[in-house]
Amino acid sequence: MLRSFVRRFLHLGALAACVGLPCVAPAQASLTERQRADANRLIDAALRDSAGYARLATLTDKFGSRLSGSPSLENAISWILDQMRADGMANVRGEPVMVPHWVRGDESAALVSPRAVPLHMLGLGGSVGTPAGGITAPVLVVNSFEDLQQHAAQAKGKIVLFDHPFPTNVSPMEGYRAANVYRGGSPAAAAKVGAVATLIRSIESFSIQSPHTGGTRYDSTTAKIPAAALSIEDAEMLHRMQDRGEQVVVTLRMNAQTLPDAPSRNVVAELRGTDKADEVVVLGGHIDSWDVGQGAMDDGGCSVAAWQAVKLMKQLGLEPRRTVRVVLWTNEENGGRGGRGYRDAHESELAKHSVAMECDNGVFRPYGFRFQGSDAGLAFTKQVGTVLDRIGAARVERGDGEADVGPILQRGVPGLALDVDDTKYFWYHHSWGDMMTVIDRADFAKCIATMAVMAYLLADVDGSVPR
Repeated sequence: MLRSFVRRFLHLGALAACVGLPCVAPAQASLTERQRADANRLIDAALRDSAGYARLATLTDKFGSRLSGSPSLENAISWILDQMRADGMANVRGEPVMVPHWVRGDESAALVSPRAVPLHMLGLGGSVGTPAGGITAPVLVVNSFEDLQQHAAQAKGKIVLFDHPFPTNVSPMEGYRAANVYRGGSPAAAAKVGAVATLIRSIESFSIQSPHTGGTRYDSTTAKIPAAALSIEDAEMLHRMQDRGEQVVVTLRMNAQTLPDAPSRNVVAELRGTDKADEVVVLGGHIDSWDVGQGAMDDGGCSVAAWQAVKLMKQLGLEPRRTVRVVLWTNEENGGRGGRGYRDAHESELAKHSVAMECDNGVFRPYGFRFQGSDAGLAFTKQVGTVLDRIGAARVERGDGEADVGPILQRGVPGLALDVDDTKYFWYHHSWGDMMTVIDRADFAKCIATMAVMAYLLADVDGSVPR
């Protein structure tokens, strides 16, 4: 009876809300037979296409990693702009953004006692360097921030190692968020108790002596101390040594430095719409990466997938009503300046942005999308997504958008994030293992198809995604 009463109450409330006002039915995403046929043409084209894979291989092999401020990033952006012009895309341009410029320099870590052995390490992005001769000091291994506070009296003059494992009893992304607080918070926490440097157990769900980097941060009230990640294997070894009562001594050498901000660009290109060309559907990824590996998965694959999705629309002669704009954002990894720069450059247009889609969890097998926005917008997008059932990518569920579109989502633009099988994402993320070999051709093609179909249909349907 309670359920019946609640349903009746909600029904009466809806009727009351319409008294004296025009009662507007929720927007419906009604697809025509032509649009469904176009979607299938896009899927067919993406699944048989090898040009996107070849283009990603050229990008990663030719330019390698692409950290903000580096020549490799800017050379890659210039090459992409030239290729987009050759593709015949409209309004191809690089929109200026000033970005942080952190340089890793030479670095190493070595166990001195109880035996001499090199350690597998990567400095954390934004870290300061050590003195020229390095830092040699005893190590205090702790499990958590709370554990450090309990042993604060022992930390002065030492290198603090946070051996906090990546949780495996939750989803990979939840596990990452839980462990990642140590990457960002370890320097300040260790400095406050007098440590001379800090190390963390690498933030990853699987390791073969493969440390992962990523950005860290400092507290303005404490000293800036060097910060680096050790491989899971090395962190656990040092922890076992301490548990046996052995004195653990490490030498850490880092020549990291932060230079003045450097000029960069967001890559922008368009397939112009017809009768609603001032309305925009945005899709893309971030073109920068960390300075290890090739940045093939994070986020070269997503960037090229979005680019190739729009290129296929053009090749097939599709003419959506709204403009489809591909954006490859700069500086997602260590600053987020690209996303904020896009927001600022297009502030006056955001009311006409129909939806903003980003891919930033790799180009693994796609399931569909996470949607950030109104309930009506979610329902609308779900209707469009059913066309992707053919390749198992029809799922549209509520969830958070990605980092680069975040600034415009905060202005009310509905957001979509490509949802993929992220089981192995944190095997390679921010590591030397993020190479072209990680990319599966079939999954990559499905990601291109998924982004192409959703972007094209949202650009062509009669109604816009409700805000």
